[in-house]
Amino acid sequence: MYFKVSKKAFLQGLATAARAISNYSPLPAFSGIKIVAEEKSLILTGSDSDISIQTTISASEECALQIHDMGSVVLESRYILEIVRKIDADQIELEMIDGTLTKISGKSAEFKINGMSAEDYPPIDFAKPAEVFSMSKELLKKIINQTSFAVSDKETRPVLTGVNLSCDGKLLQCVATDSYRLARKNIAIHDPVKFNITVPGKSLSEVYKTLENDGDVEIAVNDRKAQFIIDDTIIQTRLIDGVYPETSRLIPLSFDYELTMDTRDLLNAIDRASFIKSDGVSVIKFSLSENECVLSSKSLEVGSSTEILSSASFSGNALEISCNGKYVFDAIKALDGDLVKFSLCGEMKPFIIQSVSDDSVLQLVLPVRTYA
Repeated sequence: MYFKVSKKAFLQGLATAARAISNYSPLPAFSGIKIVAEEKSLILTGSDSDISIQTTISASEECALQIHDMGSVVLESRYILEIVRKIDADQIELEMIDGTLTKISGKSAEFKINGMSAEDYPPIDFAKPAEVFSMSKELLKKIINQTSFAVSDKETRPVLTGVNLSCDGKLLQCVATDSYRLARKNIAIHDPVKFNITVPGKSLSEVYKTLENDGDVEIAVNDRKAQFIIDDTIIQTRLIDGVYPETSRLIPLSFDYELTMDTRDLLNAIDRASFIKSDGVSVIKFSLSENECVLSSKSLEVGSSTEILSSASFSGNALEISCNGKYVFDAIKALDGDLVKFSLCGEMKPFIIQSVSDDSVLQLVLPVRTYA
């Protein structure tokens, strides 16, 4: 194998593939990037068996790819990335010179590193699943932003560590919950598809990092895997086994109280109140009436804070409700729009947070009991 390629394109491709590689990979080959030189393209693959990323550099004027000898090798990702990063040249040459011993050079610098045979790299099936639909990169970024923060970080219920994507027709529903809060976004899509899958939250964060520039993403799913095809890159992830809980019954259908307020003002007020913590957790209390809305927090160790929410508007009887400050802050931050609306049912009942201008996103937070 022998090829020349622009440093910029090669480094970008290596960095993309390397994102799938874990330091704790069960197989030695998975600590490397598989490099395959074909007639007119370079295919780079990284994997940790849960998530696999394959990116293709096709011959073009920009990447200056010249394949002199086709072939394949697996090179330790941290070494090849560091070498290409450090070579001070616009063009990189890579050549296998003896078995898997590989020479990487540019200008006057030359490195030789031991690789592994590509035959020792576990086979990864990148065949496209049957259920296929597409959306803009911008919309997928928004979906990930508005839901994935609510996944659980505890492995006790693995299915809650992912975002559930379900569709039966042209309405895609995306739900994440850690059982204390819930985020849901509904999206109309062009292509009718039918599936119900749960994608690991950490896989979606890798997808998010790849969503640069404008354009569309093709998403292909079956009951074993999901593929996100972004330009010349395929991000393929395993799915989380298990039945995702039925969350629609958690969402109240009628409300007795409503609070509306300027989004930025409320975020700033919660940020100030959350400074007061007990055992590392900030519990904030809303004291709401049609005359005055007050946000407070209290801790025996630290002290207390009280702030009148001057831009708030409230309808309903007087109500006091306490909740985790971080959960409410995260929920509001995920919304678009200048005004945020809280729909409430009572002191110890879950409440809904939505943007006044966008009802496609729904955030639900469970209150907490306070004894102060």
